[in-house]
Amino acid sequence: MLIEWPQRINEDILYNIKSFQAIIENHLSEFVVECIATYASLTIIFKNRNYDEIVTKLKALYKNNEVQKTNKGQFWQLPVCYHISLGFDLDAYSKAIGLSIKEVISLHCQSIYTLYFIGFLPGFLYLGNLDEGLFLNRKSKPKLNIPKGSVGIGGQQTGIYPQASPGGWHIIGNCPVNLFNVNEKPPSVFRAGDQIQFYEISLDDFRQNKFSVLKNMPDA
Repeated sequence: MLIEWPQRINEDILYNIKSFQAIIENHLSEFVVECIATYASLTIIFKNRNYDEIVTKLKALYKNNEVQKTNKGQFWQLPVCYHISLGFDLDAYSKAIGLSIKEVISLHCQSIYTLYFIGFLPGFLYLGNLDEGLFLNRKSKPKLNIPKGSVGIGGQQTGIYPQASPGGWHIIGNCPVNLFNVNEKPPSVFRAGDQIQFYEISLDDFRQNKFSVLKNMPDA
């Protein structure tokens, strides 16, 4: 079952979805298998039950429970190397939006991003709150092999490729943090609602692994 909200990137919508998901998981755990959230929708996978019965229960839960803004999650700082050898689209991208490479890096590091959801790859972080000056539509022709750790910009979003894969975002750098490990429990430490900020590291630090893997600052 797919429940949709207004189709835009918005923190109030995010927290409304997160709150309703928690209510569903708390009250309908006997027949809900999984809830999958995105920017403006919630997919509910449920056991073989009467569809109309589920719809009635969901409407009652939304109406009778206070669906509110939940607390923000953890605050993380992640390193990014913006060297042109890793951010192989950085030069063309900066020219396309009319900014210098230095200005692009500065704006990209200044923002505190909200993690809206994780997909399309395991561990891929979809981050909103990108500065409007950095908006640029996805490439018309995707690349077949984007390296692991690549930091990209697509439309109004920024994100990190946790594994090598095809992709159509503009690659401006690389984050050397392992975002997803199937052998760990949980395999990703990040959750929707977390706040993330990038900080710049040099190519030498990137190559020599001289960076803080994660700076967790819950009081920020």
